[in-house]
Amino acid sequence: MSIADIKKNAEQKMLKSIEAFKTELGKIRTGRAHPGILDQVNVEYYGSMVPLSQVANVTLVDARTISVQPWEKGMGAKIEKAIRESDLGLNPAAQGDLIRVPMPPLTEERRKELTKVVRNAGEDAKVAVRNLRRDANEQAKKLLKDKAITEDEDRRSQDDVQKLTDKTIAEIDKLVQGKEAEVLAV
Repeated sequence: MSIADIKKNAEQKMLKSIEAFKTELGKIRTGRAHPGILDQVNVEYYGSMVPLSQVANVTLVDARTISVQPWEKGMGAKIEKAIRESDLGLNPAAQGDLIRVPMPPLTEERRKELTKVVRNAGEDAKVAVRNLRRDANEQAKKLLKDKAITEDEDRRSQDDVQKLTDKTIAEIDKLVQGKEAEVLAV
């Protein structure tokens, strides 16, 4: 393994951390409805738990309402129950085969709680990135110890990994600020 491999590996893992963080942010609901909110809901389907998107069509009716159209007749009640029992705080209403999921408006208190959740998720993402930096630096130290690289190359490698870490953390901060603004917008 060379220094270039270490840097490339660290960069790829940091990009994956950002993607995972973006996915996490997508799960935090704002006042607006979006179909991704229901991605974490699992429904019992012939004895096994499957994601809602595999048994129904999830679409937006308007800015505050999601519609769920089951693909099979008997799934409506199960889907409605799964949404109600999820920790999303949603109250679906069945209209024949169609299930409408209205998004309740967020209170000021709930908005503040959600900003704390966003900040904590951001902190977790930063910790993951810092752990990746540590791992990359340890790999470079191991190469130095095995005399595969010089001390200058080790120092340069650490500087490059630190720049990459700083860039990634700045990106995470930007995502946190954007999501906080979105949550606090009335």
